[in-house]
Amino acid sequence: MTGTDSFEEWLRDRLPARGLRGKSAALLEVLLSQPRRASFGSAQELAQLAGVNVATVTRTAQALGFAGWPALQQELRARYLSSLSAGQVAAEHRGSGSPSARSLRRDLDSLALLNRRLDERVLVTIAEAVAAARRTVIVADGSYAAVGIALAHNARLAGYPVTAVTGGDAELANTMAASAAGDVLIAISFWRLYESTVLAANEARARGVRVFAVTDAASPALAGAAEEVVMVPAEGEAFFPSLTAGIAVAQALVTQLAAVDPARTGASIEAAEAMWAKFSLLHRRPSTPSGDR
Repeated sequence: MTGTDSFEEWLRDRLPARGLRGKSAALLEVLLSQPRRASFGSAQELAQLAGVNVATVTRTAQALGFAGWPALQQELRARYLSSLSAGQVAAEHRGSGSPSARSLRRDLDSLALLNRRLDERVLVTIAEAVAAARRTVIVADGSYAAVGIALAHNARLAGYPVTAVTGGDAELANTMAASAAGDVLIAISFWRLYESTVLAANEARARGVRVFAVTDAASPALAGAAEEVVMVPAEGEAFFPSLTAGIAVAQALVTQLAAVDPARTGASIEAAEAMWAKFSLLHRRPSTPSGDR
C-alpha cells in the first residue's frame, strides 16, 4: 500500500511539480498551519489570513487539483474531522438553536453539494461494472454498514449477485480469499477509515478485482486501490457522520444499475414479488390489475 493519511503530507503530495510560489505558497502555509480555520473558514477569511485576495485562493485550489475552494475545503474538512475523537467532533458542532434543526439543514446542504459535484459518469461506470461482474462485494463497517446493506439489498432485487460484508474480520477474510478477476468490490467508508477496508481494497486490486470507493475523503491508502472514487459529503451535526448523502448515492447507483438491463431487473422483481406472496411477507398485498386476472 502507498500513500499517507497525514493532513500535511496529503496536501504536499498534491503540489504541482514546480511547487507553489509567492502568494499561493503563503496560502498553502496557512492551510497547513491552521487546519481548523481552513476547514471551517470562508475563502475571504483564508485570503485575509494569508494576505492575498480571493482569486488567489481559487487559483491555489485549482493548482492542487480541485475545481475551486469549495471542493478543496470539503476534503480539508473531512480530513480534519477524521483526525478528531468522537467527543472532539461533537464539540466542533456545538452551536445555537435546535440540534435537530441544524442536523436537517446540514443534510440538505450536503445533498445540494452532492448534486452539484457528483460526476454521473462515475455512477454509470460502477453500475456497468456491477452488471458485468461474476459477483460484487460491498465492504462497509460501523454505521456506514447501513449504506452498504441498502445498496446490496436493492442491487440483489434488481437481479445482480451483490453481498455486503459489514462486520467480522473472519467473514471479510473468507470473502477476500474467494475473490478473483471478474469480481467487483465497493468500499464504503466515511470519517475514520477502517484498516480492514483498506486491506480488503488492496487485496482485491492485487487479485484483479475492479475496486470502487465511496467516501468523504480520498485517503491515498484507499484511493490508490480504487478505479474510481465517489466523493460524498458526510459531515453531521453530532459525533458521527451523516449517512444521508451516502444513502442518496446508493439509491442513485442502484437506479442506474436497474437501467443497464431493464428486462433482467423486471424479471427479478417479478420473481421476488411472487416469493413475497408465497411466504405471506406483506401485511397488505398489492392489488392485481383487472386485465391480469
